[in-house]
Amino acid sequence: MHTYTIEPIVTIESSVWGKLMKIGELSKKSGCSIQTIRYYEREGLLSDPERSEGNFRLYSNKALKELEFVKHCRSLDISLDDIKRLIELKNKPEESCSSVNELIKQQLNLVNKRMKELKALKNELQHMASTCNSDNTIEGCGIIKSLDS
Repeated sequence: MHTYTIEPIVTIESSVWGKLMKIGELSKKSGCSIQTIRYYEREGLLSDPERSEGNFRLYSNKALKELEFVKHCRSLDISLDDIKRLIELKNKPEESCSSVNELIKQQLNLVNKRMKELKALKNELQHMASTCNSDNTIEGCGIIKSLDS
């Protein structure tokens, strides 16, 4: 393990890992909060960072790429467990991609189910909105009546 003494400067150079950065810089570059980065570390979605003599986390560009992968997966609403599985598979490039395809099919099914639920919700809200006009009093409000039923 390599240790580094870090002054208030947030980045250092290493011939082994290239540019290393503290968690604040990784947060700025990735758009993830420091708390989210730490959470992803605890969940095993990111590699353990190197540490300085002062016990600061030190991240390489590899860590930034890992974080961007997790963020992209999350933007697709892929669960943390499924992201872990994708990371495992990504680290076995010789494996068949059939399990990745299956995981994405399952995710697509979940999205389709949610879209149906959201359409039903939209229809119900539109129906409720049509039962009332702004000239009514609360006592005569069709929305309140439908929420009470």
